[in-house]
Amino acid sequence: MPPSEPTSISSSSKLLIATVMGLAIGAFFWFDLNTYLTLESVKTNRDRLLVFADGHRVLAIASFVVTYATVTGLSLPGAAILTLVGGFLFGSVWGTLFVNLGATTGAVLAFLAARYILRDWVEHKFGKWVGSVQQGFTENAFSYLLTLRLIPLVPFFVVNLVSGLTRMSVGSYVTATAVGIIPGSFVYAYAGRQLGAINSLKDIASPGVLGAFALLGLLALVPTLYKKWSSGPGPQG
Repeated sequence: MPPSEPTSISSSSKLLIATVMGLAIGAFFWFDLNTYLTLESVKTNRDRLLVFADGHRVLAIASFVVTYATVTGLSLPGAAILTLVGGFLFGSVWGTLFVNLGATTGAVLAFLAARYILRDWVEHKFGKWVGSVQQGFTENAFSYLLTLRLIPLVPFFVVNLVSGLTRMSVGSYVTATAVGIIPGSFVYAYAGRQLGAINSLKDIASPGVLGAFALLGLLALVPTLYKKWSSGPGPQG
């Protein structure tokens, strides 16, 4: 069973927050803002982006983190493109840091929204994922979430929302998310430094890269497997 909802959030407040979220998502598509979060658009405007980032460093970083958190928190498309932009504008290391901050913040917002506001909608929309995810979280929540972050077998935004229906603490969720997305964020941020040579996101996710993520994900499962093995039946006698 998921944790009980806090009494401090009234029904009217939930409705207001859900309405604002719905309007924001609707505006995103109504005004075709998704067209700005495409590889073609970024490559076309890369000189302007660089000039802005170089001339207004703090504002550029703040705008980037807020935009990333908003896109992730509202489960909008474009996170992969934003990660490339982060690497392109700020370098692979700093870009990874800013991406991590924005993505983790947005993931937490989606997690909390699913837990306290959108629970019924999430259960209805992503019911096929709920059972398997909750079972995995029962075994070892932190290790399981870390694996889901390292190996994107389940879409990132689905993990954010479905995780909110589990008993996992916010602290563990934040830590597993922040750590788990580092490898993927770094790969995309590093690739963003060669933005002009990228024609498709498929150019980044090579078989070798995907294999490395799979290996990291399997390593993250070691604590769960050890727990199962060590808790098994003892020797008969």
